[in-house]
Amino acid sequence: MNKDMLEKVKAGKGFIAALDQSGGSTPKALKLYGIDESEYSGEPAMFDLIHKMRSRLIKSPVFTSDRIVGAILFEMTMERDIDGIASAEYLWSKKKIPTFLKVDNGLAAEANDVQLMKPIPELASRISAAVKHGVFGTKMRSVINLANPAGIEAIVAQQFEIGKQIIAGGLMPIIEPEVNINSAQKAQAEEILKVTLLKHLNALSDDQNVMLKLSIPTQSNLYLKLTQHPRVIKVVALSGGYSRDEANKLLAQNTGVIASFSRALTEGLSAKQSESDFDATLNSTIQSIYEASIK
Repeated sequence: MNKDMLEKVKAGKGFIAALDQSGGSTPKALKLYGIDESEYSGEPAMFDLIHKMRSRLIKSPVFTSDRIVGAILFEMTMERDIDGIASAEYLWSKKKIPTFLKVDNGLAAEANDVQLMKPIPELASRISAAVKHGVFGTKMRSVINLANPAGIEAIVAQQFEIGKQIIAGGLMPIIEPEVNINSAQKAQAEEILKVTLLKHLNALSDDQNVMLKLSIPTQSNLYLKLTQHPRVIKVVALSGGYSRDEANKLLAQNTGVIASFSRALTEGLSAKQSESDFDATLNSTIQSIYEASIK
């Protein structure tokens, strides 16, 4: 594992930019960016456009390592170039921003009020490709809908089982058991999740470290013990459907937790904007998320 990248993620001030929309969420991301589905035809054209959007973000002079400590990439983004340089290599060599690869294949059908990850038969090859591209870590998401202890245990157990394989492959796993922010039992689910995560963290060996990506909790500082756990490098928060202003407000109430926003990061950006307007909007967004992350 690259020690400079580890130090940047662990000690750097700022947040992680989530640029990992997959095929299912790409049309919505493009629409929010001002590109309607009627403006392109077929997946190749769609993925060309989303890569163009991500490249514009990454290349912006305001997208820098003094406020951004990491970027999460979709596999196709990692395999594509920015100005002739592979995306992950570009981010580290030009921006000094470590990268994480989204490795899951999406969500399985709901059972026990949760959605586990679908099987990942490509995990070994994805780890190998990520290492080849100089990627620092990975990210994988599952979803908790209700406060079901058996379901939450199954989610966390699956995340840690795969996380250990990722650690063995030389990468840093971001474990993401997302609690649905619209759940009628959100606060109760988060209490169960905290206890379950601590149990699995305590079972890790001294050379097994992870990062956690969690929904912003209903109770401020609920996850303080997680941020202080010796096996946790960083706790990051997803915006989960909140507006950027609301996500920033809630995040700022949680000591030691930084942002890892996707939709909230690109809110207000448009393909139709001039470069100066685009950079000004992005700069304001980055600053607001940065300030919420360091409080």
